[in-house]
Amino acid sequence: MTPFRRARRRDGSAAALAGAAAAAAADVEATPAVPDPRAAAFFDLDNTVMAGASAYWFARGLASRGLFTSRDLAAYAWKQLRYRASGREDVQGMADAREAALAFVAGREVSEIVAFGEEIYDEVMAERIYAGTRALVQQHLDAGQRVWLVTATPVELASIVARRLGLTGALGTVAEVHDGRYTGRLVGEPLHGPAKAEAVRALAVREGLELERCSAYSDSSHDIPMLSAVGHPMAVNADGDLRRHAKAQGWPVKDVRTGRKAVKVGVPAAGGAGMVAGAVVAGIALRRRLT
Repeated sequence: MTPFRRARRRDGSAAALAGAAAAAAADVEATPAVPDPRAAAFFDLDNTVMAGASAYWFARGLASRGLFTSRDLAAYAWKQLRYRASGREDVQGMADAREAALAFVAGREVSEIVAFGEEIYDEVMAERIYAGTRALVQQHLDAGQRVWLVTATPVELASIVARRLGLTGALGTVAEVHDGRYTGRLVGEPLHGPAKAEAVRALAVREGLELERCSAYSDSSHDIPMLSAVGHPMAVNADGDLRRHAKAQGWPVKDVRTGRKAVKVGVPAAGGAGMVAGAVVAGIALRRRLT
């Protein structure tokens, strides 16, 4: 995948810009002919496809390599637990997450981050994939439809997960790149909330998809815009707000977690203020190393 550098702003919306950038960065090495090219499926990653927040587990992998301390990681996890208990999306927390995400990648080589991601996926992430959601993914692949991840996780990490699962590709948060290194700026904003819907719409235009024939899956009420953009939404491992909304709309609701996995989601769960989870603590530590 070629790193995305800078998308042209077509309007004043940071969400629209983030969505366009994610769609532009969603290339795959080879796109085989599919029997049903007008339909596709879009899956949120964190707590939908895998237990917990993918970027949190990535941060743990970086901590094990000495890039920052376990104390930093524990402090971040405590903040996440407090956020999840409050159930509120905090504007300052969103800004902090954005700042941390920028610090996380600033000055680093793309190839270095990708190499870490490959190793860490094998070490701590592969075992956290939900078998039930993986079965839903396979149903779409067996029907000849393409399948994308749609996540606030950085697109480089999201693309690793997509490739390992045999998916078409991934739509993720896009950081600006110059000469193979991250500049410390995002293209638009993190791919969260309305930006996910923008990304899905932009990809549909690029790929000739009919959104009324497409499907989307998520655990979070923040993804209601993405779920509402397609003809076949499903709430998977839904939070309370999404479960209520789905029932009111007549959307299917499915829980693929076992009791054990439901407990494991706890602290590292992603959402709102932690939309680039793990990058918060990693960003603080990496900024120290780069300055």
